Amino acid sequence: MFSLSQRFQTLANQAITYGLFISAFIAITSWFQLQSQDADLVPSTIESITPSLGFRSNRYHGSVNGKPKENTRVTFDLETNLTPLFTWNTKQVFAYLTAEYDGKNTHNEVVFWDKIISSKDEAHLKIHGAKSKYNVWDAQDKLSGKELEFKLKWNIQPYIGPLIYGETVGSKDVLVQSADVDNDQK
Repeated sequence: MFSLSQRFQTLANQAITYGLFISAFIAITSWFQLQSQDADLVPSTIESITPSLGFRSNRYHGSVNGKPKENTRVTFDLETNLTPLFTWNTKQVFAYLTAEYDGKNTHNEVVFWDKIISSKDEAHLKIHGAKSKYNVWDAQDKLSGKELEFKLKWNIQPYIGPLIYGETVGSKDVLVQSADVDNDQK
């Protein structure tokens, strides 16, 4: 006959195997559900982006040896409806406003603003006159005189399965104007 430990091991192996199959089924079906809801085609409107430049002299804002470093913040309007990103397997959606630009030999992407959306009720974003959460600076040079392409990107964090990344349809190009160092130094 089988001992008690062998019976327990058989039962535990079956439970783990069934659990893995159920988890894989949930992850795959939730991905197909997102595709059927056209999650990749969520529109967004990004308007009224106003960059403001300042100069900071501490190392937490990109300064080296006390030399002032140009920091950029933006004010913006944003409208989108992220409810198609919510399925029965969605724990939360992380939405973030990024800007892409070309540097000296590199393509850069920086985050100005983000928000965690926990439910479908909070998924319709209508934001006017919002200020960026983060000061942004270019590690190599400065952002003034560069063309920034703003996009709203998202990350679905499911209960079970891998993270799913994407971006909304719609972007806005903004040229950052130069600032006078003497007027903005803090």
